[in-house]
Amino acid sequence: MSGADRRARRLYSVLWWLALPLALARLLWRGRVQPGYRHRLGERLASRRSHTPRADIWIHAVSVGEVQAAEALLRQLLATTPAPSLLVTTTTPTGAERLRTLFGETIPQRYLPFDLPVMMGRLVDAVQPKLVIILETEIWPNLLAVLEQRAIPVALINARLSERSARGYARLGSLTRSALARLTLIAAQATADAERFIALGAPPERVIVTGNLKFDQPQAADLAARAAAIRQNWGAARPVWIAASTHAGEELPVLEAHQQVLAQWPDALLVLVPRHPERFETVAALIERQGLAYTRHSAERPVAAHEAVYLGDRMGELPLWLAASDVAFIGGSLMPTGGHNPLEAAASGVPILVGPHTFNFATISAWLLDAHAARRISDTATLSDAVRTLLASSERRAEMGARGRAVVAAQRGALQRVFIALAPWLAAAVQAPLNSDQTSRNCASVESPSHSNPTDSVQTT
Repeated sequence: MSGADRRARRLYSVLWWLALPLALARLLWRGRVQPGYRHRLGERLASRRSHTPRADIWIHAVSVGEVQAAEALLRQLLATTPAPSLLVTTTTPTGAERLRTLFGETIPQRYLPFDLPVMMGRLVDAVQPKLVIILETEIWPNLLAVLEQRAIPVALINARLSERSARGYARLGSLTRSALARLTLIAAQATADAERFIALGAPPERVIVTGNLKFDQPQAADLAARAAAIRQNWGAARPVWIAASTHAGEELPVLEAHQQVLAQWPDALLVLVPRHPERFETVAALIERQGLAYTRHSAERPVAAHEAVYLGDRMGELPLWLAASDVAFIGGSLMPTGGHNPLEAAASGVPILVGPHTFNFATISAWLLDAHAARRISDTATLSDAVRTLLASSERRAEMGARGRAVVAAQRGALQRVFIALAPWLAAAVQAPLNSDQTSRNCASVESPSHSNPTDSVQTT
């Protein structure tokens, strides 16, 4: 470890200690709306009373999106012979709930502690992993240093790095360079991501491009049937569009666009799904101020004919709601948040609308836009125009939906490439050789279980 690295990490750790009371206070504050943030605080401090299980392979998936990206890999690991013991850590309670919905109690879950050497050291010593796998862009300098000290390999998979994030990491200088140098493998989603990691200091020989695991994310076998059932609940004959994963500043233009849609389609229904549960009440109040009749998912009743908005106030239902809609606007893209993953909508054959800000999923968005599976809008007027145009033409919706499915199908294969890249460390973790034939068979056999009841999905606690 260089002197610059030592000094940078020491300063980083001091800042973490100073911020720790604020970080705990923030968890308690968020727990007012989401009690899950107040629960199991001992895990966030790596308390020895947390009873963390040992695991051959430890996977960190910060929240819902990362857990869903990891689903196919987790199912493949469970299907491996012999199967390794697994542990998944998340940062958010919604990520924890999503894991529980997908796997029940099969895979233990714990919260990742704050990135302080003593806390990360206690967790690593409790788990004693043979391999650590981190999803997407979770770069924690002290965790990586602890793993290096204990000679534990760590892979960053499905790795992505936007230009904006790269600029932020570049400002941290040697702290970022040394952290990336401690990664055993970086399996990037796209060439642009790989190039940014290398520019920040990742050893080029450890960086590969494997594609995006989210293209391989399995759909529940009964998703179409469940979508048809909820469509009956909404009103089978009504035109329906969804605004998914919206952020502050987006709901008002979406609601204004819906007012214009209603002028042409008086029975149209908007399914409005805020990204963060703590904003459910704020969005409900905004709908009321717009004078629109609405109901909430948590009301657990059919939508009345006069109700124009369905507020999706429960986490984990978004794939179902997307599949049940005629048109999908993907939030986080009207504001400079960077957008959210449009692949679930594409995989369900739903035409996609995105705003001007899609840098978080730049490559995926470009593929969908170039294939004419998605259309870019810029404001209330263009959003309203696009929704009305698509609602008026089932042929156009079907064509865009088919193009989206084709993009997803063409990009599949990341799961097998990641599994092959990890094979040497996986073999050591399970203490058995893994050959390419077994890898291919396992990848081909990964399926998602059916969910017989829509109410089995994640609930906000």
